[in-house]
Amino acid sequence: MTPADWLSLLLHYLLLSVLSVGGAITTAPDMHRFLVQEKSWLSDPQFSASVAIAQAAPGPNVLFVALLGWNVGLNAGGTATACLGLLLAMVGILVPSGTITYLASQWGHRNRELRAVRAFKQGMAPIVIALLIATGWVLATGTEPKLADWRLWLLAAVTALLVWRTRIHLLWMLGAGALLGWFGVL
Repeated sequence: MTPADWLSLLLHYLLLSVLSVGGAITTAPDMHRFLVQEKSWLSDPQFSASVAIAQAAPGPNVLFVALLGWNVGLNAGGTATACLGLLLAMVGILVPSGTITYLASQWGHRNRELRAVRAFKQGMAPIVIALLIATGWVLATGTEPKLADWRLWLLAAVTALLVWRTRIHLLWMLGAGALLGWFGVL
C-alpha cells in the first residue's frame, strides 16, 4: 500500500466516525463496500471473520474496526503494517465520534427538556434500527444474497421476533443458534 492508500484509509474512517449514529457497527456496510468491493484490501471471508471474531470477544464492539485495520495492514505487508492499519482505523473511528459525542451529550443534557431535543432523539431511533438491519444483511450475505439460505433468514426473523416480544435472554438464543449450526440444521 502506498502512503496515499494509508491516508485514504484514515480519511475514510474519519468520515465514517462522523456518520456512525448508533455505534461503529452501523457503518459496517460502508466499511465492507470500501475495504472489500472498492479497494480489495480484504476478502469477503476476511471481513466477515473480522467482525464475527471481534463481536464474539469480550469488550467493546468497536474492536471489529481494530481487527479490520489489522487485517488490511497484514495483507499489505507484515506485523508493522498491521499495527499501522490498526492504529489508523482506531484513531479514525474514535476521535471524531468521541469528541462529538462528548460535546453533544453535554449540550443535550443541559437542554433535555427542549421539544426539539426530544424530537431529535425520537427521530434517530428508526435510523439506528435501519442501520443495524443493513449491517446484519451485509454480514449474513456478503455481496450476494442466496435464496438457498432461507433457513438462516427464517431463524433471523424468529430470533428478532423473540427479542422484540419476549424477555428470553440473548445468550439462550445464541446457544440455540450454535446448536442448530453444530447439528447442521443451518
